[in-house]
Amino acid sequence: MTQKMQSDLNLAKQRLSEKNLSLVIAKNSRVLFETESHGITGLLKAIEQLQADMMGSSVADRIVGQAAALLLVYSGVIGVFAVTVSDGGINVLKNYRVFHEFERRVPRILNLKRVDVCPFEKLVAGFSDPKEAYEKLKTFCS
Repeated sequence: MTQKMQSDLNLAKQRLSEKNLSLVIAKNSRVLFETESHGITGLLKAIEQLQADMMGSSVADRIVGQAAALLLVYSGVIGVFAVTVSDGGINVLKNYRVFHEFERRVPRILNLKRVDVCPFEKLVAGFSDPKEAYEKLKTFCS
């Protein structure tokens, strides 16, 4: 891990915690994007707004499942911190060699009522191509 990435990741983690956000994206010691929005919509909005500026950024996110991990890989993120990460999310980040840290690991991400698997996770189950996952999630959420 480079000093720059660690610095950006620390900035994103600090903002996530201090401002009680759900997603923070930092690059070159600046916060590029932050949101309180839950689910995958905040990440999709960031990708749409920032586009190529997300390449090489570091992200702190409350929940990273397989769907979020595929979007993070698609957008070119190099460092990820998750408060909660799923086994599927870790597998994606490992497979694409994205540096990651987390506080809590869970077998899977559940929906808001915690009675079933998150709909975004169901949507990307079996997906390994980040671009395909992005297209599918973007269509699903629009």
